[in-house]
Amino acid sequence: MSSPNRFDEIQNRVADIAPVFRKPLDSPYEISNELFAALRHVLHDVGGQPDVPVEYQEKVEEPWEMNTYVTCECLGWRGVWNSEERRRAENDLGATLYFGLPYYARWATVAAKFLINKGLITPDELSAKLDEVRARMEART
Repeated sequence: MSSPNRFDEIQNRVADIAPVFRKPLDSPYEISNELFAALRHVLHDVGGQPDVPVEYQEKVEEPWEMNTYVTCECLGWRGVWNSEERRRAENDLGATLYFGLPYYARWATVAAKFLINKGLITPDELSAKLDEVRARMEART
């Protein structure tokens, strides 16, 4: 059973990735210059945005991260997508998933969505493969 502190920690973590409430705009649009600038802001373009300092750390990729990278590069090499389409698909995840997922988890997520949306795999085939990989990983432990 989880402790109350652990529950609070999990609850706060979930609150950090909850969707942000927004007020829909009515048509015709009458917006301020500040709102227009905000609407033009591309989600992944976080360079120059206000943030807290983060200490640079050398990091070696985990095996799943390297496998994701290689898989996505192979998808590009095979003509399934290009890097711009991958970036666009990441942006289309929305702020909650974009900022809530680790870097290569975004890549894996958009690769799955892209393959399904292009009709190259079905959701059932993806689920079956995930089950197969999960069983293989559990057998190792």
